Amino acid sequence: MKTIIENNKKYWDEHADLWFGTTSLPEYGVKFVTENDLHLFKDVSGKKVLEICCGSGHSLKYLADRNADELWGIDFSQEQLNNADTLLKENGYKANLICSPMEAKIDIPEKYFDYVYSIYGIGWTTDLQGTFDKIASYLKKDGIFIFSWHHTLNYCVAWSCEERKDIIKNGELIFNRSYFDESYFSMPAHGSEIVLCNRKISTYINALAKAGFFIEQMVEQNDNSDAKSTDNLSDKTKKTELLPISVLFKARKL
Repeated sequence: MKTIIENNKKYWDEHADLWFGTTSLPEYGVKFVTENDLHLFKDVSGKKVLEICCGSGHSLKYLADRNADELWGIDFSQEQLNNADTLLKENGYKANLICSPMEAKIDIPEKYFDYVYSIYGIGWTTDLQGTFDKIASYLKKDGIFIFSWHHTLNYCVAWSCEERKDIIKNGELIFNRSYFDESYFSMPAHGSEIVLCNRKISTYINALAKAGFFIEQMVEQNDNSDAKSTDNLSDKTKKTELLPISVLFKARKL
């Protein structure tokens, strides 16, 4: 697992600038309903917040703009944290930023935070249960954990003829990976590669329950508003009409 973390860390250190400001609050995912629709955070005034995989800091800024009292973020990429530090300072905000894998034992106060959240970051963990256990330890009783990630079906169904010409006819969407396969796999990305694990929805639910969370909400709702504006839909938009691309959980620590 250490090799996987090092491989993915290298990718993010090399490509941090490419992802500057992407998929951050109020967005939870591409072509997905937003915080403006869901209002999961409620009033964050005076609240202490911790972001897992804080990236370029835009989600932290979003909550700071809404009067969050204390900002914390962890990310395993120092380049991402450098960008976050610059962004927040330019906007007059201070944050406690820690460079570490989320799986590691980190010097973060326990039973301290009102919110812990992760916008398209939690899926990078190589130890889901351990990560959820740590997040539970950071939260106060009744604290809230919110996270979004690729929906499991997103990696199981081929998008287009270009992706799997050998098995797809006439642009049909078909299964090209088992929903039950949770083994790690490599994906090419910008001349490099990333390594991920496609976990079942039940894996997330059971890990949350074991960590002591009560799931208040699970969202699979795509935003297909652009589908009404054009007849020439992209393959990705066509896919969102048939299956969820992202998944979002809001859970409360018991």
